[in-house]
Amino acid sequence: MIIPTHAPYDGSSKPFTIGLKPLDLADWIEVDASLATHLAEKHRLYAEIPEKVFVEEPQTRPAQQEVLDLLTTHLPARYPETYRATENGVEILEARPVPPPALDAPLVAASLLVQEDLILMRRGDDGWRLAAGSLCFPSSWTLTEKFGKALHTIHIPVPGFGPGSRPDELIARMFDGLQGQAMERFNWSIQAGDALYHPLSNIQRDDRATTRPSRFADEGEINAGAFIRVERQTLRKLPVSRDVLFTIRIHLDPLAVLARHPDKARLAASFAAQLLALDTAQLDYKGLTADRDRLVAWLQAATAD
Repeated sequence: MIIPTHAPYDGSSKPFTIGLKPLDLADWIEVDASLATHLAEKHRLYAEIPEKVFVEEPQTRPAQQEVLDLLTTHLPARYPETYRATENGVEILEARPVPPPALDAPLVAASLLVQEDLILMRRGDDGWRLAAGSLCFPSSWTLTEKFGKALHTIHIPVPGFGPGSRPDELIARMFDGLQGQAMERFNWSIQAGDALYHPLSNIQRDDRATTRPSRFADEGEINAGAFIRVERQTLRKLPVSRDVLFTIRIHLDPLAVLARHPDKARLAASFAAQLLALDTAQLDYKGLTADRDRLVAWLQAATAD
């Protein structure tokens, strides 16, 4: 039976809050049985749409190398059954040979070692901006639209997180105050299908909020096609460049797995409560306005004892 690795909808996290918690650096990167599948998808995306999944300011190359060096040290020590240190860096044991990506940036090389996406944030006159990033698995946003933008601009579409808001000010202070520690937070959404590459442009988001289409028009689609998309996000400040590295790890679980979970009643009740607590703007942002009530009804029926 599949057991979700993370279930922030169990009440341990609250949607549309900062929710950052201290993280032991030993647990910075997560590796599981989906490593090969995730890396194969990254290779495909780099080969087919490199301009959509990687961006960089040229002066970020030293910081990108810093990220690669950190992973080269961390991975063999933390996961010796999966990674091995070599003269040229680190290799993934039992990995199938694949052609190297056309992009030769250190951040690309780093991203092809792990399941996480890697985003570099750099301090400037307008605050912390997205200065480089490998984003193969976006959760309803696009890298090119956020590239070079400051955090307060990036967060404009998020209800309650726009420029001048209290969360905006708190996040800026947290980025400034980060030192040697790492932080972790979780987020969740519900999508149709199990695609890891799940972009959404600002125009598409505005259209979705206006038309409010159902993702699960047919009666059986919620049970068969709905997936819980959990983002595990970490933050740490790089010791040399002082840039902030933002990692995003995607976990996809079929919604139907909750009906077979040993703690299904509690999880379903908490998940339904979080869905019911979302206001209209939050539902529009998550694209759940048309389907929220059906999802709640499914949770209540499918996980009842």
